Amino acid sequence: MLDTANVPVVRPGQAAEADRRPRTDAIRTLGSNPATAPIMLHPGDSISAGRRLLYVILLGALTALGPFTIDLYLPAFPVLETDFDTTAAAIQLTLTGTMLGFGLGQLLVGPLSDKVGRRIPLLAVTALHVVSSVAAALAPTLETLGITRVLMGAGAAAGGVVAMAIVRDLFGGRRLVVMLSRLALVSGVAPVVAPLIGSGLLLVMPWRGLFVVLAIYGAVMLVAALIFIPETLPRERRSERGTTTVWQRYGSVLTDRVFLGVLVIGGMTFSGLFSYLSASSFLFQESFGFDAQQYGLLFAVNSIGLVIGVQVASRLAARFGPQWVLAYSTAMLFVSAVAIIVFDQLGLGLWGILIPLFVFMVTCGFTFPCAQVLALDRHGKAAGTAASLLGAVNFGVAGLVSPVVGWLSADSAITGTTMAAVMAGCAVIGILALWFVVRPRSVQALTP
Repeated sequence: MLDTANVPVVRPGQAAEADRRPRTDAIRTLGSNPATAPIMLHPGDSISAGRRLLYVILLGALTALGPFTIDLYLPAFPVLETDFDTTAAAIQLTLTGTMLGFGLGQLLVGPLSDKVGRRIPLLAVTALHVVSSVAAALAPTLETLGITRVLMGAGAAAGGVVAMAIVRDLFGGRRLVVMLSRLALVSGVAPVVAPLIGSGLLLVMPWRGLFVVLAIYGAVMLVAALIFIPETLPRERRSERGTTTVWQRYGSVLTDRVFLGVLVIGGMTFSGLFSYLSASSFLFQESFGFDAQQYGLLFAVNSIGLVIGVQVASRLAARFGPQWVLAYSTAMLFVSAVAIIVFDQLGLGLWGILIPLFVFMVTCGFTFPCAQVLALDRHGKAAGTAASLLGAVNFGVAGLVSPVVGWLSADSAITGTTMAAVMAGCAVIGILALWFVVRPRSVQALTP
């Protein structure tokens, strides 16, 4: 029988009133007939559709802060190289520093949010992002810029980690699939569109203006979080047995076989995506003669593919289970990457790369939300820790793998074959992790 002792229940007509209250943990109100009162399995079940939309917008914007912090200034690399009179390799170290700060920031913010609640880490670290962005805009030397970029990365880390943790605090089961798919949409599209926005901004402002824009973005998010995002992890849930220390939370997550497998799948999918991002400018502009506008159009089209994949995946995962969506998507990642290699070797030209590449991007959209659901649905008590590991591994592994494309092409120009070879290798590792570590048949169905 269902134990209703700890299940929040709301009388008809009280959902709207509950939505206006500052706290978002479930409300237990038994009506005159508890047997017929609606059962709320998760705190977010009593939240109105309008409030859920607000959370999607705000949490999505917080999630995008990280990718925008990393990628917005990429088009300014040549200008930075000239202004600081240094080498391209030295400029790229500022990107490495940003990724390092972002990864370490997530590993710290996630467990901290499980310990003290979501709001304090979110507000404090986002404030750090604003201050360091202003410092980056004023940086007199490359060394100073590098330090501020590390701090910017750490400051941007809170957005994605806490956003996913808040969603897990509020939702479970199939509604968790839908909500996380919206965040996955943002986190997947943001790295693709950020360089395009950066290119447009450079037409009307110097490179220092990009960091001013990031500071304003962070300030807006800080104010919005302060006003609209309540604490979603009540004090009593922070001290539940087995989750009171950082090591206990990491232990509960890292001893979960399914989580470890999903961690590999997410990291490999992100690495395949970043291999395309790091190689595409050289491939399409140097090998196929794209100008900046044509290259931007290519990014836009592939972004649409990613959007399509995420939206379709949320429906399929809710119906068939995220593990079975991953079974097909990981296979399609491999097939589409191999198709690029085969078509390139057959000399089919530009369209032989563009068509399977679009399929690859759509399939990335299928994979991201399903990986997040499997990772977080099993760890509601340590959602911040789980989200931090997922984000840190995604960006950290992608930062290590994506330069392999350049290494394979060290003696020649980057081709579709060298780019897709890395993408295919990542897909193979993801497939092995799914079937030998996650083992889809062993994963329980989502709760309603």
